[in-house]
Amino acid sequence: MAEKLPIAVLISGTGRTLKNLLDRIEAGSLDVEVRLVVSSSERALGLQYAEQNNIPIAIVKSSEFIGKDDDDSKAKFSAAVFDACRKADVQYVAMAGYLKLLAIPDDFVEKVLNIHPSLLPKFGGKGLYGRRVHHAVLTAKETISGATVHFVNDEFDAGPIILQKTVEVLPNDTIESLSDRVLERAEFEAYPEALQAIAENRVEVVTIDGQRRVKVIEKKD
Repeated sequence: MAEKLPIAVLISGTGRTLKNLLDRIEAGSLDVEVRLVVSSSERALGLQYAEQNNIPIAIVKSSEFIGKDDDDSKAKFSAAVFDACRKADVQYVAMAGYLKLLAIPDDFVEKVLNIHPSLLPKFGGKGLYGRRVHHAVLTAKETISGATVHFVNDEFDAGPIILQKTVEVLPNDTIESLSDRVLERAEFEAYPEALQAIAENRVEVVTIDGQRRVKVIEKKD
């Protein structure tokens, strides 16, 4: 059995992704220990899952770091988030519906993950999140969508891709129906799979033609 991978989970809203990870841990299929939940709001509904599982909570609101210099505010806000993660002694950070752009410090480079509800690089970037992504997919008349787990860098949805899961886009899909299918069939499967691969030391990041790429080593039977 792989050792438990200590992580922090960052949330901004309902916490459905956090709940999915906790359910997988409880079922014994995910060798991860959530040591800290960081929220950008004390009103985030997902905090209930941390409370129910006796997981420490840190509330770090960007509004408390707003100043005249945007870059300086972002740096101070990011430092507060990662200071909390260091104090919890986590090795990786998983963004789970977390909508804030962070400056990744050197000791967390390629140790922060995010999941995006499209097949990046399609339908990613600033302003494309949640319902907006699925609206864009439907407007473009795509026949396939899905979810992407990637490492986070200092740009929205631009870090090295770890893995992707696809789902079919149906002719009669609405934003809601597509969102539900991507969440349940792609996001809920992809994130635990990526974290488990990391827990089992099967994820390598390499440089190819000047670009950082991820290699996921297949699990041996």
